[in-house]
Amino acid sequence: MHANAKIEQAGLPPASQLTSCYGRADFAEVFSIDLPEAASHDAECMARHIFDHQPERIAALLKLRDLLVRPLGLKGAADLRGAGGDRINVFRVFERYPNEIVLGEDDVHLNFRVSALVQASSDECLHRVFVTTLVFYNHLLGRAYIALIAPFHCMVVRGSLRQARRIEWPA
Repeated sequence: MHANAKIEQAGLPPASQLTSCYGRADFAEVFSIDLPEAASHDAECMARHIFDHQPERIAALLKLRDLLVRPLGLKGAADLRGAGGDRINVFRVFERYPNEIVLGEDDVHLNFRVSALVQASSDECLHRVFVTTLVFYNHLLGRAYIALIAPFHCMVVRGSLRQARRIEWPA
């Protein structure tokens, strides 16, 4: 496995638990990357690494997002982390499977689901992680919000996947 694995925009893997709602999403995006050989193949472990070890520039973008959306009455990162329950970082856990975890949140303006799916790649020795985002608008504010953040969202997912490859995985 070479250290500079490419992050690719992908289609939803047929094995994903999000298959049934993928076609109904108002916004859908899937990115994937090959994993280092030492990486965990456990979806929850992978999701924790992806979402808990984000680059500083992503943390800065999230702080800016929180400042901008607070006047609109939308939940900020602190609100989400403090919401309690079963969470990974700011995301509520909706479903767990051995090779996939489905996270997300339901808010006034939109509902979203994020999936981390780990599966064997075409070379059975390698594994890939697919991060899927599905958004369902609840009203016009949700549509406007996604229109504004979509370019940044792509940067965040790509940065998170890049960061996940840099983590020192236990042997």
